[in-house]
Formats: sequence, C-alpha cells, structure tokens
Amino acid sequence: MRTLSLALLLWLAASLPAATASAQSADGVFATGVVASVLDGFHAAAAAADEEKYFAALAPNAVFLGTDATERWTKDEFRQFAHPYFAKGKAWTYKAKSRWITFAPDRQVAWFDEILDSPHLGTCRGSGALISIGGAWKIVQYNLSILIPNALADSVVKQIADAEKKAAKDKR
Repeated sequence: MRTLSLALLLWLAASLPAATASAQSADGVFATGVVASVLDGFHAAAAAADEEKYFAALAPNAVFLGTDATERWTKDEFRQFAHPYFAKGKAWTYKAKSRWITFAPDRQVAWFDEILDSPHLGTCRGSGALISIGGAWKIVQYNLSILIPNALADSVVKQIADAEKKAAKDKR
C-alpha cells in the first residue's frame, strides 16, 4: 500500500501547475504545496488589503526588500510603511505566473523565486526565503524587483544615475 501512496503522490507532483516546483520525495511534494500556499496567501492578502493576514505570513524577524534601494525594512518598519495603504483598503496586487521552490536538506528552510504580474509595475520578480517555525512556514525575507529587459538596461541605468546626481545636488 505504501508503494501505491508514494506513486500517487509522485503523480500528483508531476500534475502540479507550473507555479509550484515538484520535489523528489513525497513529503517534499506536500511541503512545496504548503510553501506555495503561504506565498499565494501573502499576495492574496495584499490584493484584499487584509493587513493582519499579510503580516501574519511574515516571520517575526522578517525583512522586506522593495524595488527602491532605500527600501530595506524589518517586519515592523514595513508594517508601519504599509499600514496607510491597507487602511485605505488598497494595498497592491501581484499574481504569480511561475514559481520555483527549493528546500535545504533539513527541510526547515525553503527559498523561492517567482515571476509576478502586477497591474502597477508590470512583470516583476519576487524572491526570498521561508523558515518552518513550529510547523508553520513563515516568510523570513522577501525581495521584490522590477524586471528590466537587457535591451533597456543602459537607458535605465543612466536614468537612475541622473536621478541620484539630482538628488545629491538638491541636498546641498
């Protein structure tokens, strides 16, 4: 019977949508799905402006890295920044188009990268890590980046350098 159960789990892993990575062991299939659910719930909570659920997905010592170089926030700092958006009932919307999840050998740490679709920022990438805390997966680091096609990189780099020079000049 165990062979049948393992075969069923492996078949299910092969049948999972592209948004989740399959794992090599039966417990890995389950853990991959759980981690993907945490990430999907994190994005869904933002889209629904559910501040409690959104921040509950983050570990107590979580760090959120935003798209701007100045955006490195602890969980508490990020919540303080984000609270006005959630309070207005409008946070942000990101939907995963694809996702890859990998586990450390001890299965207590997972890291991921995902391609996201955003009505505001277009195609983005989210990446980071989750840890298992008391049997629950929590996001310990989330890094959001805007994807820039290589053909546009030189122009964007120049725009950033010009903006940084202007900001430095304005500070004087």
